[in-house]
Amino acid sequence: MVARGRGHARLADGQHLLRSPRLAAEVVAAAGVARSDLVVEVGAGTGRLTAPLAASAGRVIAVELDPDLANGLRRRFGREPRVAVVEGDALLAPLPSRPYRVAGNVPFGITTALLRRILGDPASPCTAADLIVQEGLARKRCALRPCTMLSLSWLPWWSLTIERLLPAGSFEPRPSVDAAILAARRRQPPLLPAEAAPSYRALLRRAFDRAEAPVRLTARPDRASWKRLARDRGLPYDARPRQLDVWDWAALFTHVYSSPS
Repeated sequence: MVARGRGHARLADGQHLLRSPRLAAEVVAAAGVARSDLVVEVGAGTGRLTAPLAASAGRVIAVELDPDLANGLRRRFGREPRVAVVEGDALLAPLPSRPYRVAGNVPFGITTALLRRILGDPASPCTAADLIVQEGLARKRCALRPCTMLSLSWLPWWSLTIERLLPAGSFEPRPSVDAAILAARRRQPPLLPAEAAPSYRALLRRAFDRAEAPVRLTARPDRASWKRLARDRGLPYDARPRQLDVWDWAALFTHVYSSPS
């Protein structure tokens, strides 16, 4: 979004544009975007990432909230048949019903909400995401142990990694923190079936609602099975929720929900 002042536009808080076209091209190349891909670009801004995306992808849907920036994108890419500009909120704009991937330089203030939208439904047609976000948030989301409940809710279906770090000087205006490229890829095969998501996440909530209590008390596995699972995985008998990684949680879920009640 753009605020006005003294006859020129300035970017609103949380939106920082890549300074270098060469760096933008490197970001797209590292993502492995192919001609067969449909890409939804979040926060297209002035089109710094849109241009290399259009050169690599089969089709790009460039989403931009600010009307002036969206008009600029239409002027710049009006004759590019592979680019469609959508003026709207990336958190509300319709997403494709066929396989697609997401890319973008995300306004920092909407990052978690956007990740919820992209990664929240294990059965969605989204296949990958490559997002420029705050470095601290990327490290938090990619940590395997200790791990947050939110990340654990996605990780049976997604692998989250940091592709590269981008110093604050890579952007204009310069943010107060460094950034990183957060790469999300579908697990093949997933650790759990998509239809298990509601029950799996309910188990997580039950445990994390009492995050300082042992998992053996909150998740309620039978005692002998928990002792065996903890021993096999090197977990403390009184392990707390954040001490389990996603593979531990998937194994525990499978045991709890496949055992007779």
